[in-house]
Amino acid sequence: MKLILKYFPELNDTQLKQLEQLEALYGHWNQKINLISRKDIDNLYERHVLHSLAIAKVVKFKPTAEILDIGTGGGFPGIPLAIFFPQTQFTLVDGTLKKIKVVREVANSIGLKNVEALQIRAEELKKRRFDFVVCRAVASLEKLVDWSSRLLKNKQQHVLPNGLITLKGGRVIQLEINALPKGEYVEIFPVSDFFDEIYFAEKQVVYVQG
Repeated sequence: MKLILKYFPELNDTQLKQLEQLEALYGHWNQKINLISRKDIDNLYERHVLHSLAIAKVVKFKPTAEILDIGTGGGFPGIPLAIFFPQTQFTLVDGTLKKIKVVREVANSIGLKNVEALQIRAEELKKRRFDFVVCRAVASLEKLVDWSSRLLKNKQQHVLPNGLITLKGGRVIQLEINALPKGEYVEIFPVSDFFDEIYFAEKQVVYVQG
């Protein structure tokens, strides 16, 4: 928790309590479902919680915003972001029911009222529209842009225009950007600009305008 407070000292008591509960909850569920590798579960706050919150360094979601987390897995980046932005509505989707059940259990256990978890694939969402689509380690940038573009609202309410925000790692990101159709507006934010830990050295937050 000291690691989270190092970069987000403005967190209130409720948020801190919710974040503190994540370690035991994910430890419990990981023994049953194996959501996270053993190496990563021992570094939950750095490699999952703080990594997810890198998105909060790029955009401050408004209380009236609606955010979609596609391929959420065990709830990342959606759960940490929902804790950080308690007035913003988050919809977390994944095609695997057992993962969605864990997300629901975690959200309920820590009292998150702004999280909806659905077993559905992003391409199956029809009528819903969102301000931003967020995700982590789900698919190629080209696929993510294809899935998210039709799910974005036309109405803008943030300084950053509605779009896709994804957490990426490694050097393949430039190849993925090059594979996008011409005219796509892309910004890359190195996570190492926000956090000092070595783990984030080659991590990126990638934004693609909708």
